[in-house]
Amino acid sequence: MDRVLFGDNQFFGVNHMSEEKARAQLMRFQDLQAIIDVLDAAYQEGIRTFMCTTHDRVAQVCEHFRTHAARYPGYQFYPCMPYAHKYANAVTEHGMLEALRMFLPQDGAVGAMLKGGVALASKDVAAIMQLLIDAEMKMFHGLATPVIFIQNVITDLLLGLGFDVCLRIFHDHVRARYGAEPGFITMNLPRLLDALDRLGIENPIVCANINKIGFRMCGGIERYEQAIATRRFRPVAMSVLASGAISPREAVEYVCRQPQIEAIVFGASSRANIRQTKALIDELSRPQAHQAA
Repeated sequence: MDRVLFGDNQFFGVNHMSEEKARAQLMRFQDLQAIIDVLDAAYQEGIRTFMCTTHDRVAQVCEHFRTHAARYPGYQFYPCMPYAHKYANAVTEHGMLEALRMFLPQDGAVGAMLKGGVALASKDVAAIMQLLIDAEMKMFHGLATPVIFIQNVITDLLLGLGFDVCLRIFHDHVRARYGAEPGFITMNLPRLLDALDRLGIENPIVCANINKIGFRMCGGIERYEQAIATRRFRPVAMSVLASGAISPREAVEYVCRQPQIEAIVFGASSRANIRQTKALIDELSRPQAHQAA
């Protein structure tokens, strides 16, 4: 993985500290060109990976990068699925079965299964999950997607329900169908690592909140630090700035002091902020920076 990944929260009105700021960002990025301008700025600052949800508007971003592929050598996407609001809205408006009909193919055996209504409950969960993954991945066709993540809203729901086996289904399908590394996003790092160990998933890529004040780190900062220091996995740190509660240098210093963290994902709306954060990560990731800290 690249050390620095660019996230998409700012494009879709997600800000965990300020609803007002979230609304302002949502309005600003209603125009696709505004999103492309920020991604271009990140690319010009040396960031080559876009870690993004499967929001409907990301399909437009993907089309732009396919159309202008020559302008973006080495560019790659890390899809994060599913975009839960899309499914929640569909279920609310159309009901569970109609929502599934919207997202799954209607031909052949799947169409017959869906027409069976209640019979859906007795069908192969693995087959349905694989089809949903394939549906989400359609927008990325022709683009490099070396890592594919399952979103925390699903990861943590499966953990809570005890359906750990679905994480293994996701893992195996991503590898077999797309030749990609499966990644897992969570708000409970210690519990997820225990589950992945039980499933026999070795050295997984796991993205979690990792920051100096324990913001949205379920289980507590001490357990996270212990896991990062002692357990075999490939950590990706998100929410390192705790939605602006920590100054950039202080935040990045803390994360870069943690052993084994492979990548840091952040979002920003301006080239100045992208440049500042990227420069801090580059500076503080150097060996001498660790020694000085």
